Amino acid sequence: MFLVITLLKESFLFALSALKDNRTRTLLSLLGVTIGIMTIIGVLSAVDTLRSNLEESVRKIGSRTLYIEKWPWDGGPDFPWWKYVNRPEPKYADFEAVKARMTTAEEVAYSINIGNSTAKYKNNSASNINVVGATHGVLTIGNLDIVDGRYFSEQESRAGTNSVILGATIAEGLFPVEEPVGKYISLMGRKLQVIGVLKREGSGMLIDVSNDDVAYIPFSLARNLVNYENYSPSISIEVKPQITLEEAESELTGILRSVRRLPPARENDFSVNKTTLITAQLDQMFAVINLAGFCIGIFSILVGGFGIANIMFVSVRERTNLIGIQKALGAKQFFILSQFLIESVALCLIGGAVGLLCVYGLAALVQAALDFKVVVSMQMVILTTGLSTVIGLVAGIVPAINAASMDPVEAIRSK
Repeated sequence: MFLVITLLKESFLFALSALKDNRTRTLLSLLGVTIGIMTIIGVLSAVDTLRSNLEESVRKIGSRTLYIEKWPWDGGPDFPWWKYVNRPEPKYADFEAVKARMTTAEEVAYSINIGNSTAKYKNNSASNINVVGATHGVLTIGNLDIVDGRYFSEQESRAGTNSVILGATIAEGLFPVEEPVGKYISLMGRKLQVIGVLKREGSGMLIDVSNDDVAYIPFSLARNLVNYENYSPSISIEVKPQITLEEAESELTGILRSVRRLPPARENDFSVNKTTLITAQLDQMFAVINLAGFCIGIFSILVGGFGIANIMFVSVRERTNLIGIQKALGAKQFFILSQFLIESVALCLIGGAVGLLCVYGLAALVQAALDFKVVVSMQMVILTTGLSTVIGLVAGIVPAINAASMDPVEAIRSK
């Protein structure tokens, strides 16, 4: 065992010496493997980053939340819109029935979205505000994080007081130097008092569910300002922790069918949406992207592997005389075989490491420039090491066997 370790150590040192002596050739040999590793790791890291962003967006939407809406979320090129266009919007009476009768719900909320509003305070203004009129339960269901001030009280929600909670971008635009809480702003023709400011969230890459440009007002106030049924009303239900989504969905469907008096043979005239509808579609897309990137990367690595195999054949030819001398002095076939295999694997490992460092460098640049977290997991490091080792062994095995099987006399005579 000690002899084997000694031979491997000497082979490794000999291989490193050979790589240093031919730096230009070594550099050129690394390019194919480096590009291949960069392609595979880059694509897989991009997919992991997209998936991480999606999971964060789903967390904001609510992974254990059901939404009653007119339209389903599972759209596509063959989306049968004509089946849904004449459906009624969820009414406030539907919300009240669900809140009163649903036993599997932790919290129930009703909300509408009134887009493209403008808010003013003195000489400052903020446009393209999405005003959300919501009942009190949206605080829990929407995971609203208030960093300054407070949320509406139950009494304020029911009474529809002239109060508002601002997203971070709106607050910064209206109050660049002043404290916003307690001030009055003009919004939708009313003077509203700012009672809270939400934490800055930033925009999502796939699903933009940020509250930075959102202003929350009590639903009782919103229904006095607009015809709420024209603004895509939605009933959101947070399911109790010990209850499955399927159980809650079944109970919710039964309640709504009863409230709307739908006969058994008639289809639902509402949609029960949940985040799994989104993630299922994106999982299919990610699978295709992963496969495409892996195939492109494999072809790139194969090209690099052929280049390394060619370089190893050249290296064997150049060192034929030295191989003959080593064998004449008693070097075993294992030593000759291992030194060329180690040289080939070392080339691939160095190429893989360079490719991985390039990916980390690009990820750092993207994160610094766009303030966006890029995911490069430890699995990528393991994958890089494994792929590089396999390619090195495959590329170097034939040249190494040729070198190990040489006749020492013929090898010494060669020029």
